[in-house]
This record gives sequence, structure tokens and C-alpha cells, in this order.
Amino acid sequence: MTAEETNSSGFPLLGDQFPELQVETTHGSKTLPEEYEGQWFILFSHPGDFTPVCTTEFISFEQRRQEFEELNAKLIGLSIDRVHSHIKWTEWINDEIGEDIAFPIIADEGGDVAEALGMVHPGQGSSTVRAVFIVDPDGITRLVLYYPKEIGRNIDEVLRSLKALQTHEEEGVALPADWPDNKNFGSKALLSPPGTVDEVKARTAEANEEGYESYDWWFTLKELEG
Repeated sequence: MTAEETNSSGFPLLGDQFPELQVETTHGSKTLPEEYEGQWFILFSHPGDFTPVCTTEFISFEQRRQEFEELNAKLIGLSIDRVHSHIKWTEWINDEIGEDIAFPIIADEGGDVAEALGMVHPGQGSSTVRAVFIVDPDGITRLVLYYPKEIGRNIDEVLRSLKALQTHEEEGVALPADWPDNKNFGSKALLSPPGTVDEVKARTAEANEEGYESYDWWFTLKELEG
């Protein structure tokens, strides 16, 4: 990693270039983020193989993998375990639960990758917490989530966040709370507030012309197509 690729905290924050990392996985050696150039990827860590909450998460991620891939996104897991442990664990999941884990898992035996990405929190012990990084096709970190070890992740939220980020990119809009199922505004998107007096006047005229749902010049919603 270089100073240009990260901030002073030592791990990527929102808007930072994801650091270049050489990793060993259950699918062989990979270089991140180069491996997924032109695609989104979701890198998520788990505290350890053969642990119950992590097992439920991996099953859930695999069951939703096709939905991620339909959005041009790949999944990749990580923990501070050896590759042989990852392989044995995924074999157990396949044999006992009937789910074949088809995405790669990083074997971070020395913990270097986890340290570089801020996945080890001293208050949570020496293993990785449940971190999630969503990285865009240009290798930019777009979302970071941290969960404690005792709480399994909500895969719906990870998938929703990916869809919201892609919608922002495609439409230039912001998305309300609970989008696309907001109790008050449904699946509508929010337009960015104007920044000048002239832009305020233009927004008011635009809202009237386009039939946007406008509560005020700074709070305007529009229907998204599709």
C-alpha cells in the first residue's frame, strides 16, 4: 500500500482507493482490487471457520450469490485461518447443509490483510470482526460496515446497499431510509439539494414541469424508471 492509497488511519475509508493486496484464497492467489477490475466486489470477514454464526452467514451469502452476480458483483470472504481450514469447513457445509460455497475465501493466516483493512478490533479479541467492504469497479471503497462477533449480518442490507450505490451512480440521486420500501415515499429517490439561488429557481421550475413530488426546493423526490 502507498500513502496515496490510504488515509492516516491506515485502512481504507469511504472514497479511498482500496489498497493493493496480494492474497491467498481457496481459489488460488489473487491481487486486489485488480482481480475485480470493472466489477463491484464485496469483501467480508468472519471471526473463524467452524463457528456457528459464521456458518449461517456463509450459507446465506452463497444462497444470495447469484443476486450479487446479476448486479456485476463478486463475493470474497476472509478470516485469520489457513486455506486448509477454509476448505475443510466449506466441505462440512456442503456435506451437512447441502450448500456448495462457490466464492473464494482469503486465508489470512498471519493477519496482515485483516490488519491492513482494520478488521481486527482489540476490544473484540485477536480474530477478525464481521467487516464488510463494498468496492466499486474502479477500486474505490464505497461502503464499510462493522458487526460484532455475536451478531450475524443481514444479507438483505448488504444487497440493498449495493443496489442503492449502483442506483446513485446511474441516476445521480440519493436514496431515502429503507429504500426501496420507505414507509412514506415508497421507492422514490431524492434529488440533491440546489446550492445557489439560481439553482433553487431552476429546481422549482423543473419540479413543476416534471411532476416531481416536491415538499420544498431542498426536499424533492422523483420516481425511478424500471
